[in-house]
Amino acid sequence: MMNARRDRATRSALFDGIEEGGIRAASPYSSHEIDEQENERSIDGLQDRVNLLKRISGDIHEEAETHNRMLDRMGNDMDSSRGVLAGTMDKFKMVFETKSSRRMFSLVVSFVVIFLVVYYLTK
Repeated sequence: MMNARRDRATRSALFDGIEEGGIRAASPYSSHEIDEQENERSIDGLQDRVNLLKRISGDIHEEAETHNRMLDRMGNDMDSSRGVLAGTMDKFKMVFETKSSRRMFSLVVSFVVIFLVVYYLTK
């Protein structure tokens, strides 16, 4: 909300006195009667506007740089998390493969033991 007010004030200060086609045009009859003081005021007004534009462009540049740094950090974080996730998935695969072979081994050993117990009991 505060930025919107500041932007409006900045725009108003920037474009104050500028009409379509340039600075307010003096009537053709008074163009020769413009005195040096009015020219100086116009130059000062333009200089203020140029300084304002420079400051605004500097602020925009700083914000763009900040956003670029933030995006770079986020990209690096995403890359590192992708690596960690891939490592975790590899470990899960290894655990599941090992678990299923262990399960199969324990199942076979159980059948052999039960078979031997039943064999000795029936003999």
